[in-house]
Amino acid sequence: MLQDEIENASRLVKTDAYQMSISEIVNMYKDDELVINPDFQRLFRWEIGQKSKLIESILLGIPLPSIFVFEKDNSVWELVDGLQRISTLLEFMGELKNPETKEPEKPTALVATKYLPSLNNAVWELSEDITGFPLEEQNKLSSSQQLAIKRSRISVEILKRSSDNSTKYDLFQRLNAGGTLANPQELRNCIIIMVNSEYADFIKELANYEPFRNVLSATEDQLKKQRHMEYASRFMVYTYIPYDGKLDVEEYIDDGMIKLATANETKISSQTFQETFRLLDDAFGGNAFRRLQDGVHTGRVGLAAFECIAIGISKNINSIKTKDNPIHYIKQRVTEFWASPNCERFFELGLRGTVRIQRTISFGMEWFSQ
Repeated sequence: MLQDEIENASRLVKTDAYQMSISEIVNMYKDDELVINPDFQRLFRWEIGQKSKLIESILLGIPLPSIFVFEKDNSVWELVDGLQRISTLLEFMGELKNPETKEPEKPTALVATKYLPSLNNAVWELSEDITGFPLEEQNKLSSSQQLAIKRSRISVEILKRSSDNSTKYDLFQRLNAGGTLANPQELRNCIIIMVNSEYADFIKELANYEPFRNVLSATEDQLKKQRHMEYASRFMVYTYIPYDGKLDVEEYIDDGMIKLATANETKISSQTFQETFRLLDDAFGGNAFRRLQDGVHTGRVGLAAFECIAIGISKNINSIKTKDNPIHYIKQRVTEFWASPNCERFFELGLRGTVRIQRTISFGMEWFSQ
């Protein structure tokens, strides 16, 4: 059985590999034969110290890790992994294009490194465009040093266009998990962009909807870590994609977002989202998902409460809207929820997410149908 699974899955992945010089890669980028998704370019940024270490490694002859590209239908390569390295090289050489204007970004000057302290203020070409470094302080690399960089080779792993399309997203996630984007939601955002950039913008709009932000009550640090995007994504998947228990929760959300982005339905889902969180905001504000004890809301916003309450309401939003006083109904049912003995089943220590969401979502659907 395992061997059959290996063989079947292998048929979905068609790959190739080349050894290419940095000069060839730069020329492909200049000719639009190698593209960098503009949204990725905004997300992946190295500090100047990291950029300088990359150039140091090349000059010292240290082999660079492979980059991965996806072959699009028009045979153009889209960079999937290696963005920091390729962007650093392009920027240093003055070839990196601004994602909005398509004009060249300002080149960079390097800093001293452990083995090459003389890299301090090193530039590819003398330029007045290098901020904070007047011409007299810039140290241009010699022709031989530039040739050494241009002739250095990188292994390019190519995911052929005949591969199953979902393989592209899975590859991206596997390659980047634990890297610069260690946050699962940041990776998820990138995957949504790869599937449908317009749907990614739609999710961002939902995440910034004021009643939703009020109810979520996220801190600045949580917002930086994409908490609002995570909960908006969870809401959409939990509401519209049934869970069969086969995947872990993060995989279920990833897979669900790919399905939703592919379907690209926004009108009904946007209305449901807004109506759900407008009701919750009017009823409780930032206390909607906080535990209620002795008439006082305490603790932090938690996933279990979000799953029971938000999804329970969204699944029953049409019937709730027909009630004489929907806000009063929400207040009553949420208050009774916290007093219910069933509530404790969702907050057990060590409860696996896969078990929890099967309990919370089904319970919430039933609870808010009464």
